[in-house]
Order: sequence, then structure tokens, then C-alpha cells
Amino acid sequence: MNITFNNRDPVYLQVVRYFKEEIAVGNLEAGQEIPSRRELAGMLKINPNTAQKAYKEMEEQGLITTERNFPSKITTDERVLSSVREELLLEAVNAFVEAVRPIKVPLDELLKKVSENYSEQENV
Repeated sequence: MNITFNNRDPVYLQVVRYFKEEIAVGNLEAGQEIPSRRELAGMLKINPNTAQKAYKEMEEQGLITTERNFPSKITTDERVLSSVREELLLEAVNAFVEAVRPIKVPLDELLKKVSENYSEQENV
């Protein structure tokens, strides 16, 4: 588990985002057990309360389920799992559009540049 924390966002939200990214790319699968809160805190060298807050947030979002005396697991709710990728993609697109809109680039030119860049990145 490798997370590089930034100084802008709360650590617990960065942990949640990490789990979402891992779900989106298929590294974490439905029903898969995840580390305990204490284990996660130790692995990431974060405060156990921060790990607890991240797990609470993920439970509230329906990303994980926790039953008493059993390890937490990635949800098996396909609706939730499929929405994770869509959410991350929409966040990225919104940030991109917000950043590029002031430049007033025509949409066809913008799409061409995005397509070229995307293809170049795949070949790296």
C-alpha cells in the first residue's frame, strides 16, 4: 500500500480516495478483506484516529462493510462499485474543464489535444 500524501487535503480523505482508485482499477475487489484500522495506520504511518475516520467515511459512502468481530470488506453492491469509477472520472473531467475554460479553446481542438495526449501517455 503506497500513498503519497499532499498537504492540501485531509489525510483521511486521501485514504478514501486511494481505496476508490484501487477499486476503480480492480486492485480491490468486491468482498475482499482490507486491513484493520490499526494495521492500516501502521502501514501508512498515520494516526489510528485518522484511519478510523477514513473507514467511517467509507462505510457511510457504502464502499466497505464492517460486521462485529469480522474484518472490514469491500462492498459487494455492484451499484456502488460501478459508481466509484464514474465519480473519479467526473472529478477529473470537471477539474480539467475548469482549468481550461478560461483559455477559450474550441471544443474540437481541445478534444484533439486530449486524444493525442492520452495516446502518448499510453505509450509511455
